[in-house]
Amino acid sequence: MKAVSPLLPRPFPDTRARAAPPPAEGALHSATQGRRILLMMVLGACFGPSWARGLAEAPVEAAVTRLQSDWETIRYQKAASDREKWFEGLATKAHMVSETYEGRAEPLIWEGIVLGSLAQERGGLSALPLLKQARSRFEQALQIDSQALEGSAYTGLGVLYCKAPGWPLSFGDKAQARSLLNQALSLQPWGLDPNYFYAECLVESHLPDQALPYLEKALAAPDRPGRPLTDAGLRQDARSLLARIRQAR
Repeated sequence: MKAVSPLLPRPFPDTRARAAPPPAEGALHSATQGRRILLMMVLGACFGPSWARGLAEAPVEAAVTRLQSDWETIRYQKAASDREKWFEGLATKAHMVSETYEGRAEPLIWEGIVLGSLAQERGGLSALPLLKQARSRFEQALQIDSQALEGSAYTGLGVLYCKAPGWPLSFGDKAQARSLLNQALSLQPWGLDPNYFYAECLVESHLPDQALPYLEKALAAPDRPGRPLTDAGLRQDARSLLARIRQAR
């Protein structure tokens, strides 16, 4: 505090209300636990007791794996006409997981992925707020742990910047997308996701020849445990994109 000179009049006493002292550690823990219990009750009411019980008993990794599995089922096994409503429900679940495990990057990454998928299914102008929400989740995840899930927040954010409309409708920016995907590749140089999505963004940036080596890396990427449908779907997309590039040459 700045010292008061004895040669100057003393300041008037501060009559403003003083801030309350910060809550004790035990009170913070109790508040967090109370919020989690409330979230479990909401989950049980909305999605059934088994989903809520599984989240309550599982560490963050198990909860994220459940989101990942549900996303994969919706993306690759549900009818296209039904995906929007399924992703709406999953977005609610994902947000509750993010709230339950506040301060962890992994749930935020998967909430961003789910919101981006919902935006893709919804399409049109009504999808734009969802894109902004997804961007916010990825940015929050990067602030917490940029290397979580092998840099998947960079991948997800790069895909959003590549797919979103540009100004004035939205924040789409192909150059920014390539920069973000390059950061993802620096953390996972042989990964299927960053190689495929970087190649796709290069094609959409009218740089198809530069995409070829990344598509080849995507096709050579090792299988990921628990991701058979996603890996098979992305490899099929990579083969189709590779064929298009070669046919156009």
